[in-house]
Amino acid sequence: MAYSSPPTMTPVIHADEATRSQFLVRVYQHLGLAILAFIGFETILYRSGIAESIGLFLAGTGGVAWLLILGGFMVGSNIATRSAHKIDNTSAQYGALFAMSAIYSLLFAPMLYFVFRSENGSSNVVSAALITAVGFAALTAVAMTTRRDLSFLRPIIMWGFIVALGLIVVGVLFGFTLGPLFSLAMIGLTGASILYQTQNIVRQYPEWAYVGAAVGLFSSVMTMFWYVLQLFSRR
Repeated sequence: MAYSSPPTMTPVIHADEATRSQFLVRVYQHLGLAILAFIGFETILYRSGIAESIGLFLAGTGGVAWLLILGGFMVGSNIATRSAHKIDNTSAQYGALFAMSAIYSLLFAPMLYFVFRSENGSSNVVSAALITAVGFAALTAVAMTTRRDLSFLRPIIMWGFIVALGLIVVGVLFGFTLGPLFSLAMIGLTGASILYQTQNIVRQYPEWAYVGAAVGLFSSVMTMFWYVLQLFSRR
């Protein structure tokens, strides 16, 4: 439901410790919900044969199709992110949460299809998921315990993703692989994004906007998982 007059727009950082703790618990509960939704969507795509169809289509058409998918992903992500920032509208936030899960499942579908068909595919997916989970937990602990203001990371993250997007487009158009160093750089960049977002959500969101706060974290976690999986699948 939408709040016509929210109780308060004061960021949760100004609330008492118990309220902040409850807010963070709810944020990570909804992050888990988004991940479960992603797994559900991905299972449907894989078992229905849609993942295979997307993978074979991309393999047959080359880089231009990847750019179209990337463009569609960016548009969909932008819409979902805008909905997530409607912190006075709970329905829009939940819609954004599940929309992001569906968008990422479509993006992952062709890669996971080929990874699962490769040697040690299942173990690579499990290993990448575990590494991502451990990395996310460590970054979360750092962000929550450090007393340093991490807002200086924001412009670095923004420019980093702009440069990365440019490299991806150039790589697709000219047909060269960016390689493991690029994947490592992107893992580092998404790690910085997780640090910044984890500290920033208590400074930006009121205590009842935990769903919207989970959406940004979900995007960073899935991006990190994408590049960790690429490293494992290259072995």
